[in-house]
Amino acid sequence: MKKNVLVFGLIAGLIVSCMMLYSVSQCYTREDFDGSMVLGYAGMIVAFSMIFVGIKNFRDKYNNGTITFGKAFKIGLYICLVASTMYVLVWIVDYYFFVPDFMDKYTAHMLRKAQTSGATQQELQQQAAELARNKEMYKNPILMILFTYLEILPVGLVIALISAAILKRKSKGPVAAPAR
Repeated sequence: MKKNVLVFGLIAGLIVSCMMLYSVSQCYTREDFDGSMVLGYAGMIVAFSMIFVGIKNFRDKYNNGTITFGKAFKIGLYICLVASTMYVLVWIVDYYFFVPDFMDKYTAHMLRKAQTSGATQQELQQQAAELARNKEMYKNPILMILFTYLEILPVGLVIALISAAILKRKSKGPVAAPAR
């Protein structure tokens, strides 16, 4: 099971990390934060399809075609954790070494968006204060890691639950003699 989890977790982590790096680059080159967010979550769904594939692979190749919901969910959870941890680590490196001004750019984008949507001056001030609090919290590496996990883990957990429900298969036990 460990090899299966690692292989599919690393594949999922590679996919989601590459998609995240691409979407962050779009924030900088095209200032497209909204499209990048959609692209980022789409990348998570594509990457977490490896949860389904990993559970099915384990069930069919290593577990004689059967698996309980609990075992399937456990495998999906572990794949999710491997991929999510890889995502968090890549984001930490990207943020601290390549895009340390990300929160400044994001704050400016959100305020521009609010202003163009017709927010009042008071609403703009409230949003600016909230974004400033978020930016301050993001300076704490522990909180940054937690926020990043909160961004990706729920998506993976939902896909692990759905995959476990779809792929569970009970063993067919011994065949009983026909009744007379």
